[in-house]
Amino acid sequence: MAKVLPLNPRLFIYRKMNHQKVVDQIVNWLNDYATKAKVNGFVVGVSGGIDSALTSTLCAMTGKETLLLEMPIYQAESQVSRAQEHMKWLEEKYSNVRSHRVELTEVFDQFMENVPVIEEENLLHLSLANTRSRLRMTTLYYFAGIHRLLVAGTGNKVEDFGVGFYTKYGDGGVDVSPIADLMKTEVYALCAHLGVAQSIQVAKPTDGLWGDDRSDEDQIGASYPELEWAMNYIDSLPTKTPDLNDTNLSERQKEVLAIYSRMNRANQHKMLPIPVCEVER
Repeated sequence: MAKVLPLNPRLFIYRKMNHQKVVDQIVNWLNDYATKAKVNGFVVGVSGGIDSALTSTLCAMTGKETLLLEMPIYQAESQVSRAQEHMKWLEEKYSNVRSHRVELTEVFDQFMENVPVIEEENLLHLSLANTRSRLRMTTLYYFAGIHRLLVAGTGNKVEDFGVGFYTKYGDGGVDVSPIADLMKTEVYALCAHLGVAQSIQVAKPTDGLWGDDRSDEDQIGASYPELEWAMNYIDSLPTKTPDLNDTNLSERQKEVLAIYSRMNRANQHKMLPIPVCEVER
């Protein structure tokens, strides 16, 4: 029977980590990949969130050209100010870093004016949220193309391989994923180690795609430490399928396992290779 771990700690680190060793490993990996790809460096979308803060810092530490893009679309002022604070900090700290702001609100509005609007609001709002992310992906690849850069992804392990909490061909459309083997709590730990702005470290995680103040936890129904617990718990099971009738589980643990399992199943299309119809000849 799998060990039932507590859900209480806000930042519960499941894998002991030598912070500097992990930083060095990722930076060296990025450097080696860019060198072999014969590109100049990296472009990163900076949102004011913890994941993009870590990714952009690690890219900057390679010494290779690092372009930071701020791409607001009806963005909350708090997100904008955190992004600008972080970009300024990196530009002052690393001579290989520069930033650029691309205002995409007008582009988004123009898109909305030229597509049909449906009455089912949930589907409409979700589609438009994903559209924001895909407009940003397109912008990142524009700058990547003209400057010979790689698009560095900002997804962490529980988002990319657990619940699939990202936009297909949006923030999921990247060249390299430097932090995709790190849990969200490990992202926080490394940001603290590297001295990322406190305003970013304490901000509620949000994808910033809805034009309001909803957090990731509001959308998912569980916190990242809870999701990490569920991911580790299920991975420890021989069948990879939790028994929601297990009396050793609390009601909240059962609820979190159900949320995680549902999202993992629903988002397999993001995590698995694109299916190909193999034609018989």
